[in-house]
Amino acid sequence: MLAGMEYVNLLKLCVGADSVEDLEDWQTSQRGRWPAGRAEHVTRMWPKREADLLAGGSLFWVIKGVILCRQRLLGLEERRGSDGIARCALVLDSKVIRTEAAPRRPFQGWRYLAPEDSPRDLAPGRAADDALPPDLARALAEIGLR
Repeated sequence: MLAGMEYVNLLKLCVGADSVEDLEDWQTSQRGRWPAGRAEHVTRMWPKREADLLAGGSLFWVIKGVILCRQRLLGLEERRGSDGIARCALVLDSKVIRTEAAPRRPFQGWRYLAPEDSPRDLAPGRAADDALPPDLARALAEIGLR
């Protein structure tokens, strides 16, 4: 976080992925489309809190009802689809950082996520651990065990 600036995170459903590995595999398959060291996710709406997001925020991914990882936000860029409609590309660091499991109910689009409400990163030694099945991770998180 930059000194004196508040930041905020984004929360987004990772549709079509069953695991963090699925997200990583998909992003790896798309790397030829993006500049080195980056990943992108295009969304319809442009966040109104752009400055807060870019002051140190991350995109937290909800996979199968559980926040399991995040990627640092590097920027927001306009993308126009073949339909001519302007959209927002969330420009992300290519590194996917695993987090403690935190259950989330389904929602549409994205949501702002305050830093104090964001799950902590897993310790480096735990990041390589086999991921728990999403249902088990959700159940443990719901009872306060991570």
